[in-house]
Amino acid sequence: MSGRARAKARGVYRGEGTLEQPGSPRAGYSGSSGPLALESGRDDGSSHTRAGNSPPKFGFSAGSAGYKVMDRGGKIRCNFSDMGVNTREKMEHVRDSKTGSSGIPVKVVTNLFGLSMPREWQLYQYHVKFNPELESKRLKAALVYNHPVFKGKPVVFDGVSTLFLAHKQENEVTELFCETQRGETVKIIITLTHQLQSSSPVSIQFLNVTFKKVLKKLSMHQIGQNFYSPSDPVEIPQHKLTLWPGFAVSVGQYENRVMVCADVSHKVLRNESVLEFMTSLYQNVDRARFPEMCEKELVGLIVLTRYNNKTYRIDDIEWSVKATDSFEKRDGTQITYEQYYKQQYDLVLTDLNQPMLVSELKKGRNIDKPRVVHLVPELCYMTGLSSRAKSNFHLMKDLAQEMHLSPETRHQRLSRLADNIQRNKDARLELENWGLQLGCQASLTGRVVPTEKILLQSEMCMPMNAGDWLRDMRNMKIIRVARLENWMVVCTHRNMDMTHDLVNCLRRVGGPMGFHIEYPRVVQVPDSPLAFVRVLQQNVNPEQQLVLCVLPSDQKDCYDSVKKFVSLEQPIPSQCVLARTLSKQRMMMSVATKMALQIACKLGGELWAVEIPLKSLMVVGIDVNKDAVAKGTSVVGFVASTNASITRWYSHCVIQKAGTMTADCLKVCMEGAINKWQTCNGELPARVIVYRDGIGNGQLRMVVDYEVPQLLSVLNECSGGFRRPKLSVVIVRKQTLCRFFTEANRNLQNPPVGTVIDTEATRPEWYDFFLVSQNARQGSVNPTYYNVIYDDNGLKPDHMQRLTYKLCHLYFNWTGLIRVPAPCQYASKLTFLVGQSIHREPSLELADKLYYL
Repeated sequence: MSGRARAKARGVYRGEGTLEQPGSPRAGYSGSSGPLALESGRDDGSSHTRAGNSPPKFGFSAGSAGYKVMDRGGKIRCNFSDMGVNTREKMEHVRDSKTGSSGIPVKVVTNLFGLSMPREWQLYQYHVKFNPELESKRLKAALVYNHPVFKGKPVVFDGVSTLFLAHKQENEVTELFCETQRGETVKIIITLTHQLQSSSPVSIQFLNVTFKKVLKKLSMHQIGQNFYSPSDPVEIPQHKLTLWPGFAVSVGQYENRVMVCADVSHKVLRNESVLEFMTSLYQNVDRARFPEMCEKELVGLIVLTRYNNKTYRIDDIEWSVKATDSFEKRDGTQITYEQYYKQQYDLVLTDLNQPMLVSELKKGRNIDKPRVVHLVPELCYMTGLSSRAKSNFHLMKDLAQEMHLSPETRHQRLSRLADNIQRNKDARLELENWGLQLGCQASLTGRVVPTEKILLQSEMCMPMNAGDWLRDMRNMKIIRVARLENWMVVCTHRNMDMTHDLVNCLRRVGGPMGFHIEYPRVVQVPDSPLAFVRVLQQNVNPEQQLVLCVLPSDQKDCYDSVKKFVSLEQPIPSQCVLARTLSKQRMMMSVATKMALQIACKLGGELWAVEIPLKSLMVVGIDVNKDAVAKGTSVVGFVASTNASITRWYSHCVIQKAGTMTADCLKVCMEGAINKWQTCNGELPARVIVYRDGIGNGQLRMVVDYEVPQLLSVLNECSGGFRRPKLSVVIVRKQTLCRFFTEANRNLQNPPVGTVIDTEATRPEWYDFFLVSQNARQGSVNPTYYNVIYDDNGLKPDHMQRLTYKLCHLYFNWTGLIRVPAPCQYASKLTFLVGQSIHREPSLELADKLYYL
């Protein structure tokens, strides 16, 4: 489907929605001064007719089920909706305390700042009514902000009916009178509806909006949820990239108080306009396929228009609209795109024949029709990195030097932000008007849990480095693996010599680890992507154990076609390796060692284990990702252990047409996992612990109310009226703002591996904790956040934390610790393979093998 067809399917197409120009002025509402503030640009009347009234830039909306903050552009931020989900109160064993005690105490510095406020601080919410009733939000806002009672005082009004004040009015109902410019008298009736404590969800949302205003006072620009400084760019000219430094800031209610969490952020911009990209593409592809290839490459990308520092998503390319075409301004006059940009921004377009990019604007309140803008490719700059750029080692290394900050540097940047807020008069007053003051960075006490022993076939090793124990287990035999006797290698004639070298190295490294590898059948193919699949179709049979393909290039089509065949048409474990990887002779033994371990996994082998005190325990990992090709579909990965030592796995993948991150198929997946466990062990598991990854902000309620019942229903049904397996469900989040550092020799460094944080930085209504389970070779370590949302296993916090840490050792594709429990990482790898290469549900004949590593 073309980009235009996709946009048209969503109702976004020329003539079907309301058209606007980027940078058109839009009314916003300031909380402390001025009745109206233009969002951007000059008010030259160049906005097109809008679909409904403009939503407030910063404001609040009150609904029957509660209160939500309206963020920039009328978007309702969903990440605050998690605040109303109290899961801890239902768990009796952690109701009084969720803090563990095992491990060595360690003092930790955080990126959390105290937020000082009076002991009796409250936010006063009022309902506003106008008599006679007014339709215009701008007029309502002007009347409220300009009234002598509110003028010059801290006020936030959403332009509809909700007003927030820092101080309580004398009467619960107050009547005010004012006049419009036409001399009409309007009565404003404000009624007190809520007195909100600092910990209430509405107050927390309000404080987040306030800090957005503070960052704007520091001349920072909002892009997405974060704020950046375009005036202080970091240029990386050798890669045509620019970094904008900035910050991600969030206010939240933590265990004992409200605090501000701030972290350093960077926005990656390419110094290449969309027009330059299109020109380069035009010169390198067939002319007839250019529009198709252009839409394939550009639709879905996020671009930045530097004349107003705003980002847009490309939803379509309108080839028939040129810069010399005209559109209608708000006052009814016509103007060309060329003239508009010259008048509005003093920009001269050099190519008047370039097509227009189409972007669908996010809908605000009371807006039914889609709104779109036309963007000029010459003025749009792509953000982020392409897949080709990400595979460029030198580019990523240069980026890492700027973006992966050491703990000390990160701490200094955050301290500088706090100082700037205190020194900037406008920013400081924005807080002081509401009785707020930014405090110092918080410190707390964490614990470092004991190091785990790695168990092999007849020996065990205590890793010298928890990040990588490959050297420690050298010459030790892995737990179990089948002999590799019937297998095939496919390569081109040009790569035949290095293929033989690889096979010899595999056989050499396999012996010491207890993996017997016979010599394979080697088949030569022409240097063509289609040739690989053709040879596989002619030579693969169900008796074969493995197919190894030495690919001549990193062409995605070739890799995808191989994986589709061996996962769908002829289910068989496969291993692909690039010829370029084998070209470095001195690295061949290292490559062969890692490949041998990977192949052993794909044959159903068990590499190593850790001590698991809980008996008859099944652990499950769930992840959901979007399909890269089939828009509107999502891929659910479900991986469950099938033995007591948690070294064998059952994998199931389901493609959902809904396109949501909600898993609708958990009953089917759990039934398959329970049946496999019974087949392997002759009984039901006593306990099931599920780690759910892939959950975004605002989706906690969905998991609690929709996914947990699916899992419980399967366990109830399979128990047949007898004692059902006990269930725990843990949310896993890799992306978290919180950072933790330890102090050594008057410098900050990353905390030790195994550090657990379960006090002060956690939330009072949740059974949650942070765990550092990886070594950061460069920059600052990013802890993983765990939230236990259901738990009738009744495990002590110590036991849940230790078990989670143990599971981070069991990912067989890396001889070291990883950030998340192994089943989560397996599920992630499974969804990646299906979503990027296969796009169909793999055969269940491979379910007991880690074929996707």
